Amino acid sequence: MAKSSADDAELRRACEAAIEGTKQKVVMSIRVAKSRGVWGKSGKMGRQMAKPRVLAVSTKQKTTRTKAFLRVMKYSSGGVLEPAKLYKLKHLSKVEVIANDPSGCTFTLGFDNLRSQSVAPPQWTMRNVDDRNRLLFCILNISKDVLGRLPKVVGIDVVEMALWAKENTGTVTKQRVQHDGLGGPVAAQVEEGELKVTVEKELVSQAEEEDMEALLGTYVMGIGEAEAFSERLKRELLALEAANVHAILESEPLIDQVLQGLEVATICVDDMDEWLCIFNVKLRHMREDIESIEIRNNKLEMQSVNNKALIEELDKLVEQLRVPSDHAACLTGGTFDEAHMTQNIEACEWLTRALQSMEAPNIDSSYANMRSVREKRGELLILRATFVRRASEFLRNYFASLVDFMISDKNYFSQRGQLKRPDHADLRYKCRTYARLLQHLKTLDKNSLGLLRKAYCSSLNLLLRREAREFANELRASTKASRNPTVWLEATTGSNQNTQTDTSAVSDAYAKMLTIFIPLLVDESSFFAHFMCFEVPKLVPPGGSVNGNKGGNYDNDADDDDDLGIMDIDDNNSSAGMSPADLAALNEALQDLLDGIQEDFYAVVDWAYKIDPLRCISMHGVTERYLSGQKADAAGFVRLLLGDLESRISMQFSRFVDEACHLIERNDRNMRQNGVLSYIPRFATLATRMEQYIQGQSRDLVDQAYTKFVSIMFVQLEKIAQTDPKYADIFLLENYAAFQNSLYDLANVVPTLAKFYHQASEAYEQACTRHISMIIYYQFERLFQYARRIEDLMYTITAEEIPFQAGLSKMDLRKTIKYSLSGVDKSISAMYKKLQKNLTSEELLPSLWDKLKKEFLDKYESFVQLVAKIYPNETIPAVAEMRELLASM
Repeated sequence: MAKSSADDAELRRACEAAIEGTKQKVVMSIRVAKSRGVWGKSGKMGRQMAKPRVLAVSTKQKTTRTKAFLRVMKYSSGGVLEPAKLYKLKHLSKVEVIANDPSGCTFTLGFDNLRSQSVAPPQWTMRNVDDRNRLLFCILNISKDVLGRLPKVVGIDVVEMALWAKENTGTVTKQRVQHDGLGGPVAAQVEEGELKVTVEKELVSQAEEEDMEALLGTYVMGIGEAEAFSERLKRELLALEAANVHAILESEPLIDQVLQGLEVATICVDDMDEWLCIFNVKLRHMREDIESIEIRNNKLEMQSVNNKALIEELDKLVEQLRVPSDHAACLTGGTFDEAHMTQNIEACEWLTRALQSMEAPNIDSSYANMRSVREKRGELLILRATFVRRASEFLRNYFASLVDFMISDKNYFSQRGQLKRPDHADLRYKCRTYARLLQHLKTLDKNSLGLLRKAYCSSLNLLLRREAREFANELRASTKASRNPTVWLEATTGSNQNTQTDTSAVSDAYAKMLTIFIPLLVDESSFFAHFMCFEVPKLVPPGGSVNGNKGGNYDNDADDDDDLGIMDIDDNNSSAGMSPADLAALNEALQDLLDGIQEDFYAVVDWAYKIDPLRCISMHGVTERYLSGQKADAAGFVRLLLGDLESRISMQFSRFVDEACHLIERNDRNMRQNGVLSYIPRFATLATRMEQYIQGQSRDLVDQAYTKFVSIMFVQLEKIAQTDPKYADIFLLENYAAFQNSLYDLANVVPTLAKFYHQASEAYEQACTRHISMIIYYQFERLFQYARRIEDLMYTITAEEIPFQAGLSKMDLRKTIKYSLSGVDKSISAMYKKLQKNLTSEELLPSLWDKLKKEFLDKYESFVQLVAKIYPNETIPAVAEMRELLASM
């Protein structure tokens, strides 16, 4: 038989090492296999895969008591025991041996302090029944001695356990004494005593056994002889039968009395049964009557409840259908004075709620088809139509009367000597009184706002146009500015041509017009959109200004104009986006509101153009700045107005550019030109002044003008130069040089002019090269013609054969050199005089002369190299001598 793990000293030491530091002492340790059962699996074990574990029973000594524990050890990855779980034996409530295991080696331990009782407890399997009994005896005895109670034991045969304990207690004690060392004997003795107590408790005590033996000894059965004992039993049986028969005979009178009593009782029972049947029938009829009464009572109670609920609903419906007399009076014949607006608004709110309460979602379908509800809905619709008609008619007349009153008072407009800033604060204050009325009109009948919007736009358009016209007229009249000459590039010369006057007042007047009216128009557009119940965001945030201009707000009330002092009726739609139809209606209304006012702005633009066309540049920049700031939907027409103004300004400036280009094209077309054309320096003056007027986004406008001016100027230069080819190069180089000199400073800061500056520089270099080459060939034509003939022949024959060609012999070379270079100083002087003769710009002479000397030396050096190659033995003046001669002149 294999050695039990309960006797394994190494296992005990490993367990004690695992719990070292806990002050607990291991009483027993034994190897087991752990598996987990499944609830409700009665037919089979239902275990999962078994895991090796070690169960260790340990105790811990306190001052007054001893604690007992059951520890579960598991093996780590390195094969070392480590604590896995700890159970206190005081919570052990049940020990059950699994009946499905035929070997009887599997059991479970039930603890009453586990959190989840729905999870099946683990099952512990021993190698044999001896190991199982050892562990269970140890646990039971410690529970009894230490804890004073025993857990419930299920599935263990008590007799079998007692016999096993009697046979193995001594052996277990002996083995534990041998293996436990110093502490082993004490533990073994305790275990032996505990096992003995357990067996006695399960069977009978020693005293009870002795008493039972004494009792059995006092009764002498005399069963020594079987025949005597059998005769004895027969005699006793006959005596018992005789006694029974005698007793029966003696009890006959008594039996008769009992039978008579039973008969009387039977008759009484039958009578009672008859009475009970009668009572049962009566009670059944009574139950039926009570049930009928209860049914009728329930019906009456239900009818009463229904009638009461019906009366309440009808009262509510009657109250809902009732039209208050004061509201009916306001809706049909009340006035719209400011003092009575509160009553009108309350009547509108009541009418709105009454109509909504009779719509399908808010009223039951059974009520909606009632004649009284249909008639009352028709009555409310008549009230709505009457009120909408009266309110619309009143508001149309009210808007017209407000505007007529303001137009009739001249103090509202600009007058001679006094520019009047338009002030609509009072107008808006009076309109805000009826803002909530308009919102209720929109709720009651959205189509009614169309005519009201047209009436408001028509009336206010007259006021805005009158204000703009009077303001523009007085602005032009009060602005003092002399008219500048508009013919900037004309060829005429006069003392007053370059005289320039300050015309900044013109552009300032235009900017003032925009500063006053653009914020006004934006605010009017925004006020109109909110006042007439268009769902649009505010154009100018509170405390903000239009386009970043401090003067953008045309009055102190501008920040409050968009706040109508009312609350939105439908909060759900207050932040919703506008539909395309509403946006189209808003744009159409804004066009009606502001249409025609652009003519007064055009008049200011045309007036400024007549005084100084160049002011179109600054006006274009101001307009572009305002245009970039208008992005709200309600300012759509203002953007169109600014866009039209920008187009008008661009058209006027293009007109000025076209006229100037026309002057350039007809500049002395039939006359011989000499020297620098007049429009070259005048263009520099024009460009300088144009740069001074640039503001904001007007750079593109000016660059387009530069491109058109310079392109026409260069084309015209080439045309004029072709009229006299003899002096064309001199004419071109002088004019291109003048163009560069006059635009040098501007070209450094203006990229467009820098491009044309480089173009003029290239044309100047080309003209210089052609003119200098013409002068050189005029004086030394024979010399360089000889060199050209040699270069042409070098493409067809070798250098050695050239001296033998006709006209290219050494003698011909000597004649050419003698003819061309004898008196070369005079020839060079003649070139200088020729260069100086037709040049009108003396400041160009030094640079041209330097270019000529350099060009001549380059050509002469090429000639010397050519002669040295073709005529190696011929001597001609060296290049150094020629350079010294040119330097000395």
